[in-house]
Amino acid sequence: MKEFLRVLRRFVPPYKKYLVLNVIFNILSAILNIFSFATIIPILQILFKIQEANYTFMPWNSDASFKDIAINNFYYYVTHLIDAYGASTTLLFLGLFLVVMTFFKTACYFLSSATMIPIRTGVVRDIRNQVYRKILSLPLGFFSEERKGDIIARMSGDVNEIEVSIMSSLDMLFKNPILVIIYFGTLVTISWQLTLFTIIILPLMGWIMGRVGKMLKKKSLLAQSQWSDLMSQVEETLGGLRIIKAFNAEAKMNTRFGDTNNLYRKTISRVNTRQQMAHPMSEFLGTVLIVIVLWFGGTLILQNNSTITAPSFIFYLVILYSLINPLKEFSKASYNIPKGLASMERVDKILKAENKIQESPNPIHIQPKLTDQIEFKHVSFKYAQRWVLKDINLVIPKGKTIALVGQSGSGKSTMVDLIPRYYDVQEGEILIDGVNVKDTTLYELRSLIGNVNQEAILFNDTFYNNIAFGVEHATKEQVIEAAKIANAHEFIMASENGYDTMIGDRGGKLSGGQRQRVSIARAILKNPPILILDEATSALDTESERMVQDALERLMKNRTTIAIAHRLSTIRNADEICVLHEGQIVERGKHEELLALNGYYKRLCDMQQMR
Repeated sequence: MKEFLRVLRRFVPPYKKYLVLNVIFNILSAILNIFSFATIIPILQILFKIQEANYTFMPWNSDASFKDIAINNFYYYVTHLIDAYGASTTLLFLGLFLVVMTFFKTACYFLSSATMIPIRTGVVRDIRNQVYRKILSLPLGFFSEERKGDIIARMSGDVNEIEVSIMSSLDMLFKNPILVIIYFGTLVTISWQLTLFTIIILPLMGWIMGRVGKMLKKKSLLAQSQWSDLMSQVEETLGGLRIIKAFNAEAKMNTRFGDTNNLYRKTISRVNTRQQMAHPMSEFLGTVLIVIVLWFGGTLILQNNSTITAPSFIFYLVILYSLINPLKEFSKASYNIPKGLASMERVDKILKAENKIQESPNPIHIQPKLTDQIEFKHVSFKYAQRWVLKDINLVIPKGKTIALVGQSGSGKSTMVDLIPRYYDVQEGEILIDGVNVKDTTLYELRSLIGNVNQEAILFNDTFYNNIAFGVEHATKEQVIEAAKIANAHEFIMASENGYDTMIGDRGGKLSGGQRQRVSIARAILKNPPILILDEATSALDTESERMVQDALERLMKNRTTIAIAHRLSTIRNADEICVLHEGQIVERGKHEELLALNGYYKRLCDMQQMR
């Protein structure tokens, strides 16, 4: 219960006004319910012709208790009605009173449930928003350790489970305690002796229901983990369909998915089976309680030892049965809530993940242009325990093109990822115009930088929106001009709807060269002073490479460029080429100078047969 309350304290406060209304309507519903059932006593007296003493009106300011005055005057008016209109008409009046009270009771019950809906839907919306914002704010290092399918499962399946299990139990928390208190107070008022006997039995039944629900959270965690495995396999399958078909591995993947799916089915079946025990068990135990109280109270009445009359005892049983319903809801919640808490625990692995990329509380603001240079000063970086970069020292003057070459795993991509602070260095510092990148804001830092990656990252949107991505209030003319510079305008205009054509998931309707040129157009429109090219042409055919290389040369003009290249022919005209090997710069200079050294660079050129 403590975990449940902590979750509510985190997400429910913005909806306090709905909670207040919910409490008010629940109180009214409970009170009206008691008054409507109170008509059972005179109805039974009339039906079974139970003789009662003659009642006289008792002033409300008399010395008797309010309870005695209210009961006496109620019976006085009933007997007065019987004398004036007869028993049959009085019975009709009491029935109409019961109908009216029931109408108001059910109206209050509806309103109490209606005021809970904005809370349930609002909290779930807030959790999704928080998870999405957290995903965007977390550094790339977090996602290198997580599977995309698992994150999708947490944002979909786990958040849905929170809504079904925890949010649906909000009604239990704010309605049932009110009902229990009011109904229990009514039972004590009718007969405190009989209520004392009832209290002795209730804890035993509550303990039985609680024992069954305790194992749900553990099983639910396992089930949600297996659901994440399923989503991860689906995500991997969609991303690898070409390879699966190329290697005739459909049967293998079907078997793999089927095994995981069967395992999830077995686990979730156990969870749901245990959850389905809630209603039958609470129904059975509630009936046992009613039977025990009926036997005990009935025995006292038959032996004339009871402090209440037979009609009052029937009213007592009706209120007791009404009390059992909210108690059954408590038991049902004790099954549901552990499932939701298990999902909340998984969602919190994202929400409470530590973001190691922190901004300075007193940032140094930098100009939206590069005025001097970028400098790597004794920079070292490691993933886990493996050093990827070791004591890197490099100065990149404004307007120059620096190329990074080397074998895979030598640290080239890591080096350029440190500039926009996708990761933070462990040792040394990176300076832009003399300002440590850790001392400025991420927004200002990344506004200086444009990226063109090996795999063009596009969105399932139009050409226009992909090119204008990240640039506020870009005009159609600016987008078209950027596309023309990137050699993309012609094939965009040849598409079905021009710049309003949807390009498919990750640009799936385009060729590799077309995707890359749209990506370049996006960078051109941003017009960044610093440009990072991460093997931008390595995955293209010769003709596409020529078109893209031409677009890149236009993009690089008058910009400070850091280019990573496997095809050394694309960077032979760079102002300086840095050769990385095992995280260190082992050679640097122009193309001809490096060839003359007859070292790593020359061996790379020989392997590509380039001179």
